[in-house]
Amino acid sequence: MTTPAPQNRHARRFGLPVATALVMGNIIGGGIFLLPASVAPFGTISLVAFAILTAGAIALALVFGRLAERHPRTGGPYVYAREAFGDFAGFLAAWSYWITTWVSNAALAVAAVGYLDVLIPVQHSTAATIAAALLLQWLPALANLAGTRYVGAVQVVSTVLKFVPLLLVAVGGLFFFDTANLGPFQAGDHSAAGAVSASAAILLFSYLGVESAAVSAGEVKDPARNVGRATILGTAAAAGIYLLGTLSVFGTVAHDELVGSTAPFSDAVDSMFGGSWGGTVVALAALVSMVGALNGWTLLSAQTPYAAAKDGLFPQVFATKRRGVPTVGVLVTVVLASLLTVYNYTAGSQRVFEVLVLVTTFTATVPYLLATAAQIHHLLSGRPDRVDRRRLVRDAVLAAAAFGFSMWLVAGSGYAAVYQGVLFLFAGVLVYAWMSARRNRVANTEESGTCAQSYSTSSVAGR
Repeated sequence: MTTPAPQNRHARRFGLPVATALVMGNIIGGGIFLLPASVAPFGTISLVAFAILTAGAIALALVFGRLAERHPRTGGPYVYAREAFGDFAGFLAAWSYWITTWVSNAALAVAAVGYLDVLIPVQHSTAATIAAALLLQWLPALANLAGTRYVGAVQVVSTVLKFVPLLLVAVGGLFFFDTANLGPFQAGDHSAAGAVSASAAILLFSYLGVESAAVSAGEVKDPARNVGRATILGTAAAAGIYLLGTLSVFGTVAHDELVGSTAPFSDAVDSMFGGSWGGTVVALAALVSMVGALNGWTLLSAQTPYAAAKDGLFPQVFATKRRGVPTVGVLVTVVLASLLTVYNYTAGSQRVFEVLVLVTTFTATVPYLLATAAQIHHLLSGRPDRVDRRRLVRDAVLAAAAFGFSMWLVAGSGYAAVYQGVLFLFAGVLVYAWMSARRNRVANTEESGTCAQSYSTSSVAGR
């Protein structure tokens, strides 16, 4: 009788609540605290763009849920692309997603320092600023290295803490709503279509992270069932917070004031309750939000390379796993993000960092496009044993909507970001060539050994 291996007390598979918190926490970072002011110059027509984007994001979430039912394994879009189109497509999905995660982590840390400075002045010196940014990256990394049990705990706590002030404004603001604050429906010189497109370009990237549960499917309990649910619930909840929060800020802060605001949620709290304490509350909420996002994205940054390494498409060292976490992937990612952060503060050029951040908005959509294309491939394969005819029409519409949403994300990232992002992808092609050649060499060696053994056996038998 075989005794089952004892479960590592530091590793724990995520249930539906933690998986949902992972999706919500990764979608909602710190951008929500500036979004109302960013789209205010276009007028309340920007809410139309929000609604369209929400529909696209939920369609993408539904597609990921369907894909996860068939392939409930760690890796998410990488797994789906590889299953449908082979190793090269899978590698491109893994490579581009990995770039997205570690560059985005550096960006989140830099942005979080700005909110930390409101609570504890750190930006008086470059050294203190760098130390704060690195601390904000390494604390979530250490939580990840401690095991999935602690990753889940941090994610749930940070999600709850950051949603308290957000819900305060999103729901409480409706009781202080004044239509006189809304301003014009369509502001500026844009046409209606132009205003929607321009505001959408700003809002597009607010929904990155819908794939979070799918990427970590291997750490989710009953992934075929819970990944899809967590993705849909997390995306819908984040969308509700986005829409209600933006609408409440529009209705509590005068339009002319909102256009020039650098802390719209702070202004909304001050308008609702008076005083000037809103800035401190929102800064604290934003800091918690970003630390929670860093915690979740750090886990995701290691999961896709782990899945690719298991298949021989990434260096084998990325397949190292302890306490339920791909430790080497976490360490490599946090080191790269740290180096990029230090470079940002010491090179004296904020533009270089901003360009790299824009690149991630393109690289993040490559896995989305490949995953939705994999779903379309599945639906059009024509194999009765693989396609449920009762869901065919619905799934086809959702897949087409998700693909269109992903294409809109690419278009919204801009020409420069697409150009730079393609260069990043081409750099990955060289890595793929190296890994592919290495796998072929190993396969040829094993084949030669097998042939030699067979020849030796046949020679002995002939004697």
